[in-house]
Amino acid sequence: MENDWIGALLGEWSTGLTLPGVLFRLALSVTLSAIIGCERSSKRHSAGLRTFILVCLAGCGTMLMDQYLMLQLGAPVPILSAAAVIGTATISGNSILFSSKSQIKGLTTSVGLWCCAVVGMALGAGVYTVAVGLFLAMLACMSSLPVLEKHLKDRSNHFEVHLELKNKSDLPDFVSTVRALGIRIDDIESNPAYLNSGISVFSVSFTVASKELKQYKKHEDIISALRSLDYVYHIEEM
Repeated sequence: MENDWIGALLGEWSTGLTLPGVLFRLALSVTLSAIIGCERSSKRHSAGLRTFILVCLAGCGTMLMDQYLMLQLGAPVPILSAAAVIGTATISGNSILFSSKSQIKGLTTSVGLWCCAVVGMALGAGVYTVAVGLFLAMLACMSSLPVLEKHLKDRSNHFEVHLELKNKSDLPDFVSTVRALGIRIDDIESNPAYLNSGISVFSVSFTVASKELKQYKKHEDIISALRSLDYVYHIEEM
């Protein structure tokens, strides 16, 4: 590919549809996607090593086939790689789940799969600089940004908890206690997933209104204090 810095360093063999070039692109797609997949697997996400490798290989393989069809048979547009994008979007969409705690899970993994397919397509097209740059950006986002997200989340005045009370009649006492602490309740929703469990389960949104709490208390400190209440069976931040 012209004007590709990495491709220029590697030589013409890496940018043409030669056997060494094709095998190199496939091997590189496996290597880069395996690194992303290992990062996901280490955090016990549903889409891990094999899924990311296969998605990246699909992107790379279809782009290679499209290049062949366009160069040798005069195909007007890269049809196969466009179909791969649609297929990846379907797979990644199915990885988004709603937990029993009213949480949406799998968004990062879903977008990661889509990005991994784009990395594969860039490799298949021989645009190595774009592929490596996107890979490094993906790796940084998935492995480093969660630390920053947690820091920002802990400093936020707004947070949401999963609350389990021993009895529904204890809810007024809980509300009164929370308000006495200087915390505003923005929303309370009963969770129907625990309807026949014998406990009352709610999703509760809080806003820290007290200046003292804003300055000195973290979310985990507030939740720890609420957990000590006799009628609270379980509470955790969502």
